[in-house]
Order: sequence, then C-alpha cells, then structure tokens
Amino acid sequence: MPTPDPTSPDDTQPDPRRWKALAVCLVIGFMTLLDVSIVNVALPSIEKGIGASSADLSWVVSGYALAFGLVLVAAGRIGDARGRKTTFIVGLIAFVVASAACGLATGPLVLVIARLVQGVAGGIVSPQVSGIIQQLFRGRERAKAFGLFAATIGISTAVGPLLGGVLIELGGTEHGWRYVFMVNIPIGVVALVAAIALLPGTPAQSRQPLRASSFDPVGVVLLGLAVVSLMLPLVQEQQWQGNAKWLLLIPAAIFFGTFLLWERRLGSRGEQQLVDLGLFSLRSYTLGCVIGMVYFAGFTTIFFVYTLYVQQGLGYSALQAGLAVTPFAIGSAVSARVGGNLVGRFGRGLVATGLAMVVVGMVGAVVASMAVPGHGVGWAAALPLLVAGIGSGLVISPNITLTLDDVPVSRAGIAGGVLQTGQRIGSAAGIALVGAVFFAQVADSPGDSAPAFQIGMSVAAGLTAVALVIAVVDAVRARPTSTAKVTTPA
Repeated sequence: MPTPDPTSPDDTQPDPRRWKALAVCLVIGFMTLLDVSIVNVALPSIEKGIGASSADLSWVVSGYALAFGLVLVAAGRIGDARGRKTTFIVGLIAFVVASAACGLATGPLVLVIARLVQGVAGGIVSPQVSGIIQQLFRGRERAKAFGLFAATIGISTAVGPLLGGVLIELGGTEHGWRYVFMVNIPIGVVALVAAIALLPGTPAQSRQPLRASSFDPVGVVLLGLAVVSLMLPLVQEQQWQGNAKWLLLIPAAIFFGTFLLWERRLGSRGEQQLVDLGLFSLRSYTLGCVIGMVYFAGFTTIFFVYTLYVQQGLGYSALQAGLAVTPFAIGSAVSARVGGNLVGRFGRGLVATGLAMVVVGMVGAVVASMAVPGHGVGWAAALPLLVAGIGSGLVISPNITLTLDDVPVSRAGIAGGVLQTGQRIGSAAGIALVGAVFFAQVADSPGDSAPAFQIGMSVAAGLTAVALVIAVVDAVRARPTSTAKVTTPA
C-alpha cells in the first residue's frame, strides 16, 4: 500500500498555506501568459532598436509559442514524477534568466534564441500550476481556484498590449522594448522566494524514477522538426529568394509522417507517447483539437498584424497601439466567464456562435480600415474588435470543456496537454503564415500598410472560418456520446 503524502491536502486537513501558494502560481501563470501578448506592441521598437528583420519579428512571437507548446506534455510528466515544486522553481529560474537575456540582447539572433529559451521555461512552469491546484484543493475550493486561474488568463490577455505600450512609452522608442522583458525579473525573483516558502513539496517516497522514455524525447524532436520545416519557408519568405525554400515542405511531411509512425509504435508497445493517438478515437476530442489548433492559428495573429499596421503604417505610439487592441482583449476576458456557464446548455453550438462572431469582427475590422483610412482606424475598428473579442471568449474555454468531456479521468492530464500543444503549434504556424502574407504585401506596397493589414487579417479570418465550418458540422451531427474506453491503435 502506498505511503500517504503528508503534503497533499484532503477534505479534513487542507493545507493552511494553500491560498498563498495559489497566489504565487497565479502571479507566475500571469507572467508567462502575459509574454504571449505583451510583446506584439514591442515589435516596431525591436525593429528600430536592434535592426530586426520581418523574419526576426515573426520568430520572436511564433518561436515563444512553439517552444512553449512542445515541452508542455514532457514538463507535466516530469513534475508528476519528480515533484511539481522543484520543476516549477527550475522553470521559473530559467524564465527569469531568459527574460534578462531578452532584455539585454544586442542583436536579433540573440533575442530569438533567448525568446525560444523563455518559451521552453514558460512551458515547464505552466503544467505545474494546474497540477499544484489539483494537489492543494478539493471540491468547491478547487473549482474556485481554477476559476481564478481562468480569470488570470483572461486578464493577462487584456492588459498585455496596454502594459507593453506603457513600458515602451517609459523606456522610449529605441530601448523601451527591453522593459517589456526586464519587468519579469523583479516579479520573478519575489515569486521565487515565495514559491520556495509556500509551495508544497513531494516526499522522497512519492517520487517516481525519471527515464527518458517517460516523456518521449524522440517524439518531441520529430514533431519540432516537422513544424519548424513547415514554418521556415513562411517566416523567411522575404529573406530567401527563389522557390527552392518551398522544398522544405517535403521534409516537413516526412518528419510528420515519421512522428505518427513513432507514436503509433510506442502506443502498440504500451510506452509513453508525446501524443496519445488512442485519444483520437473519440470524435469530440478529435474535432475539438482540430478546432483549437486552427482557431489559434487565426485569432492570435490579430494582435500581430494589427499592432504592426497601426504603429508602422499609421504612426501610432506603442501605448496607442495597446489601447487600439484593448477592445478585443476586454471582450474576450468578460465573455470567457459567461461562456463557461453556458457551454453545458448550448454545447458546440456556443463555440460555433463564438467563431462566427470572431469572423464577423475580423471582417468588420478590415471594412473599417477601408471606410476610415488613416489615423482614425483605431476608433473605427474598436467595435468590430470588441465583437471579435466577445466571440473569442465563447470559443476557447467552452471548446476545452467540450473537447475533454468524454475523455476518461485517468487520461485527462495527457489529453489536456496534447490539446494545449496543438493550440501553441497552431499559434506559431498561423503567425508564420499570416506574417509571410503581411510582410510580402508591405514589400510590394512600400509606404502603405493598409493593404497588407487587410490581406493579412482576411487570411486570419479565413483560418477562423475553417474552424467555424468544423464546429458547425460537429454541432449539426452531434449525437449522444458515451464515455467509452479509449482504444490505443494497434
């Protein structure tokens, strides 16, 4: 019989430090997620400060998302096996160090590498937060804790662009972008001290052996090579002349095919997989993962192309750019809580409604840029972006709930990790694709960024429309589902 874990609270003896520990987790979760959105308003400043190219700017944004997503599943397993507190602290230290390296970067290459490391560190920390919440809380308190975590995610999205604009205003156009990264250092140091004192440890007898096979390093490498091979010709479209770059799509397909074969082989042998292919025997899970990946490929590019457009094309300051995208973020933060309450009643139809609102909002922003050209576009596009933001809040949380609904509890952790991995990879690939279209149009029409924004946002709307079609088909064909046992492919 296993030895009880004295650090794991139960219903009769909850950890008296649990709410303080939650506060530490929420602060760090806020910080890692903030770095997804805050950097968008800093891109023009980075371009001026260290001479970054369009490809460098794409890698600064998409590289973080890609690295974050690729380590999520492995980091979650390491935390389960060797202790979430230790893994959390290691990830936090790496995040602070990488943030300092980003802020001190002397050139684009150093910044991109530091940003990749920062993404890895964020991916290490993220699964420990949800694991620690499950460890510390029970019953209604757990629901409240996860609700606070969801609110933290929404708030980080809402305040990211605005906070980035304020920091750049304080630091100046040339060096203000460094403040965006350096602000993580004092917060991280204080949180590190608090984490050491407050987070629950894992007794030695509860720890499991840590083997390389436990987190499928071969799968991580194969999937990473597949995605990078796909992204390279898109991100480097302006830098690499000629059509030879598109030949990289061949190794991308080979790496992805090899990855699937490898995962299938591990599954047939009963070994740990990066992506448990058996989960995809559940229709709701499969469709939910596809919707999530495609949607993240579309909506995350809004901040990317819009802030570049209003700053580079219209001369907005970083603070003005942050204010311009705030309607989307506020709408998303507010409606996310409503969506969580309505998903049980409306199911996938709620997700489809949200996706439709996002498409309408994106198209509306394009129309606004045509109808009110020039500096007034920020006001003209505010309402469409608010509509898109409200729609987004009705998509993300409800889609996660519906996607995991039929997954057996024993496999919920790995299922959630795979879902998040797909979302981050979708973000990275979407930014690469829309960025390539945006910068190509900028090169063709120097001095006029409006067509680039309009085409880039239209591509993003097209990606979101694909997710909408899938959601509508799923809603129409929905039938009572059973929590049948998930089978592993032979």
